[in-house]
Amino acid sequence: MEEVVASPREWIDRNESAKTMLARVLTARPLLLLPPLHRVPLRVGNVVELVGTSPSAKTHILIQAAVSCVLPKEWNGVHYGGLDRLVMFIDLDCRFDILRLSKMLKHRINGESNGSLKKIDQEHMDFDLWNNDTKKSPTYDEELYSLCMRRFLFIRCYDSFQFLATLKTLNYRIRKEQELHGISVHILMIDSIGAFHWIDRASTFMPLGATNRKTPSLQTVSETVVQEIRKLLLLHPMLVIATKATIFGDRYSMETKRNLGKLDTSNSRSMSSTSLQLPYREYMPSVWQNGCSHHRVLWINL
Repeated sequence: MEEVVASPREWIDRNESAKTMLARVLTARPLLLLPPLHRVPLRVGNVVELVGTSPSAKTHILIQAAVSCVLPKEWNGVHYGGLDRLVMFIDLDCRFDILRLSKMLKHRINGESNGSLKKIDQEHMDFDLWNNDTKKSPTYDEELYSLCMRRFLFIRCYDSFQFLATLKTLNYRIRKEQELHGISVHILMIDSIGAFHWIDRASTFMPLGATNRKTPSLQTVSETVVQEIRKLLLLHPMLVIATKATIFGDRYSMETKRNLGKLDTSNSRSMSSTSLQLPYREYMPSVWQNGCSHHRVLWINL
């Protein structure tokens, strides 16, 4: 096994390989998100929007972050480097695969408990699972696996009304889960925030009950979503990560996509959509865009 160099100066002096450097960095500070998103200065109270095309691994990034969050820092003398917290996952796309989460969690547990995999190799292993690599894995700690899976709180919504109802009752749900597990929710994940946008836009909201009841619109739905998230952050300090799928226009070449496929960590309140010049049309209302503290973190699948 290659010895990890302790001094960062060795990397500057070219006496340390990139693999050894990453192994040292990941040991000292485990990543919550996959590179290059690990460079985003995230903290509790931020609302992060991950934007990308359908095959750009947005959900995979959420799963990888969830695994790092639910794992304990240490278990039975084995260091896992997790956050030892709860994760609340709201599935709006209705395509979440719980088996992928299960496989990634088992591989992370196996890699640490067997001591045969470095942290830099675990990231490659996570991507192998995403690419449907079904290699047989060794035995794992069943008790730890069950504990981590219970810490992953899953909610599925099939329309905007269910999503709004979920947000309005989420405070009670989070308090109940925190009392049950004895730990707090660290990440609220929303996959994907724009799932119902085009359905709601194409259909007419029918009034419920009295005819004089106000009919909700796309703007009012987005305003309610932002308001409820802000209320939750006041009561339960946590990190909010929302994914959003987009479609690139045909007039943008692959070379343009490569040039624009860079990470943008600018604050949404100081950046406009026109100044970013992204190769897609923003369809979410401005109230949602302004509600993101880290706006348009772009991940392009090349």
